[in-house]
Amino acid sequence: MLTRKQHELLRFIQIRLEESGISPSFEEMKEALDLKSKSGVHRLISALEERGFIRRLPNRARALEVIREPEDITSKSARPEPANANDRPIAASSRNTTPAPANDVIEIPLHGRIAAGVPIEAFEGQSTLPVPAALLGSGEHYALEVSGDSMIDAGIFDGDFALVRRTDSARDGEIVVALVRGEEATLKYLRREDGKVRLDPANSAYEPQVYQPGEVVVQGKLAGLLRRYN
Repeated sequence: MLTRKQHELLRFIQIRLEESGISPSFEEMKEALDLKSKSGVHRLISALEERGFIRRLPNRARALEVIREPEDITSKSARPEPANANDRPIAASSRNTTPAPANDVIEIPLHGRIAAGVPIEAFEGQSTLPVPAALLGSGEHYALEVSGDSMIDAGIFDGDFALVRRTDSARDGEIVVALVRGEEATLKYLRREDGKVRLDPANSAYEPQVYQPGEVVVQGKLAGLLRRYN
């Protein structure tokens, strides 16, 4: 049996997992339930965990898995009821519909800024960036902050975070992180023609960069993007 607040929080978490694959933050949960502090959210989370409705996934940021649901959580159209509703028990049933992997958030290395225009040094710094696992495939990944506008026609903008799968090979036409002459890196389309390597921008204002094969080393392929809107 759940109280009204516990039911509302469980339903809110389930909706967010269905919509984005990522658990809501404690701040988002506090606002959704109109609570005065995050301590109230912590108490509700602990109560749901003790009753076997959710579990926290270890070594993951903001990682919750719904393992048991109230009966009326059946679709994305459900929404939390007003926060001032009566705090009365809710019946529940046991069924698991949320896949745990979609809720994973992985910390990957954030190596610094990479040019989408003129090449600049890219592999400095050792901070990390939390990334939903659903954006990444298999293999080892790292992130680079994009600087410049030469890839805007490919939907890559200044300030985006490029999620890169580490590899030393790529096919023509793929977007790669290319290390040029051992010291500068850039994000471009990779082309090979007439025995040379061409790095193509996705912006007509920029010219392709042409190098000898020994001057360019592929450091990874673009796997995804993260963008901030604040």
